[in-house]
Amino acid sequence: MIVRQFISWVRTAPAGERAGATRALARAWLISDLSQDDRIAAEGALLMLLDDASPLVRQAMSEVFAAEPDAPPAIVAALAADQPDIALPVLEFSPLLLDADLVDLVATGCPQVQCAIARRAELPVSVAAALAEVGDAAAVLELIENPDVTLAPFSLERIVERHGDLAVIREQLLQQDNLPAPVRLALANKVSATLARFAAARDWITPDRADRLKAEATERSLLDIASLSHGEELADLVHHLRQSGQLNAGLVLRALLSGNASLFEAALVELSGLPQRRVAALAYGRGAGLDALLVKAGFPASTVPAFRAAVAAILEVGFIDTQDGVTRLQRRMVERVLTQCESEATSMHDPLLVLLRRFAVEAAREDARLFCDETATQIDAQRFVQMIEDSAPAEDDYSYDDEMMDEDDEDIVFVESPPLAPLLEDENEFTYESEFDDYAPLDENYVASNDEYAVIDGLDAEIAQIVRERIAA
Repeated sequence: MIVRQFISWVRTAPAGERAGATRALARAWLISDLSQDDRIAAEGALLMLLDDASPLVRQAMSEVFAAEPDAPPAIVAALAADQPDIALPVLEFSPLLLDADLVDLVATGCPQVQCAIARRAELPVSVAAALAEVGDAAAVLELIENPDVTLAPFSLERIVERHGDLAVIREQLLQQDNLPAPVRLALANKVSATLARFAAARDWITPDRADRLKAEATERSLLDIASLSHGEELADLVHHLRQSGQLNAGLVLRALLSGNASLFEAALVELSGLPQRRVAALAYGRGAGLDALLVKAGFPASTVPAFRAAVAAILEVGFIDTQDGVTRLQRRMVERVLTQCESEATSMHDPLLVLLRRFAVEAAREDARLFCDETATQIDAQRFVQMIEDSAPAEDDYSYDDEMMDEDDEDIVFVESPPLAPLLEDENEFTYESEFDDYAPLDENYVASNDEYAVIDGLDAEIAQIVRERIAA
């Protein structure tokens, strides 16, 4: 009876009053103990109010039913398809929306709708993939920042492909734990391409030089990423490189000359199809096993001497670990391989020699940078020690009492004052009472233990000693 009266009243009531009454009816449908007939009538009235001309009415229903699992599914579906201001609470919080409905809303909705869906808790993988495929940049950023979302590797690669030019998206992706190596490589490619385009657009360098610098930066980033990958992750990275056409003899030779034997072996396993143990035995064994392995892997015959010389140098000097997590070309190894290849080459313009000379220049410049950085660090440390030593006050050759006695004291007359109390036989006993006893220190070590400047002097000396030890180490 009450619901029927509501339906009759709501037709002529003002918009604000209709919105308030609709909110009350929606709450009553959820929590009140309505009879079956009243419940059916209330749901019908709410369905009728979906066609109300005022958005305030539908907004009231959306706010009440947004996160309720017992809300009427038909009303929730209608509210989800309404204008964004009304649909956003339902899209973000309603547990009644199906995966297919969400995927359809992602494909047809505006960026506000996509952002609301991207913020949902426990977002299904299919919906996340849809957002990665067609979502706006703002929605993709919301998706990455959602801690309850698990993104599949292909979704991550699609995000990098579509929005990898945006620095904020790259930063959020790199903050994720266990980011696949191919995705990190794709991000490095995006950064290199962005910087190369910027430099070429500013006419700082020519487009050809920008492309070459981009390729070199990508190769160095690849080696750094490969040095952090192991086992199946490294195998997946090498497979990705092969599928994308980046796995070539020049890259594998750079890896070997940088001391990254793991990438060298993984590349030969991928290209030759042989098991890892067999590849290691052929690569580092005696005889012509390495030559046959390289030919089976599809490397040009002209590169075989360089690989042979590099493997021989590694077996002689041993593997060199990365420095500060960065993989660098080893200058001695590069120069040794270049010298041997020059002695066997028929032409000094051979592409392999050109590549090795470029590696040698890069390794020499990198060693020079490291040397300058280490030298500057040592000089700064020495200056710091000298600054501490200079700031420490020197010990005075005279005491405060001597200084006072050196002053002009002709007008001062010293007289012997009577004792304040009779002398005691036991000198260790002190019975004189004074109102200043609480403030007069009796500990003879008081001055030494509370001397602020003495503590500072000792601390400066200790810091200086620590810095000297670090420099010596």
